[in-house]
Amino acid sequence: MSDEPTTRESAPIFDDKAHVRGKLDLTTAEWQRAAEPDADPNGEYVEIAFVPHTDGNTYIAMRNSKFTGPNDTVLVFTESEWDAFVEGAKAGEFDEPW
Repeated sequence: MSDEPTTRESAPIFDDKAHVRGKLDLTTAEWQRAAEPDADPNGEYVEIAFVPHTDGNTYIAMRNSKFTGPNDTVLVFTESEWDAFVEGAKAGEFDEPW
């Protein structure tokens, strides 16, 4: 058995959101907050919005409730990416290790 490191080719990257990156209109997005009804209204939460686009697809936008300005970070998912993310969260893929 060799002690030389093996190299793996990475999977090809397909950017299926290139045509909407930076062009998705979030000005009229209806943000939904992931919080309990009695949660602190000034707390920090995840917010999501389902945003239709002129290409006929609906994209899912996710942001931090403390950073909602036009230049703040928003993650954008396709419907299939969102489904995979939600399934991963349900399966514990993002749970803290401790």
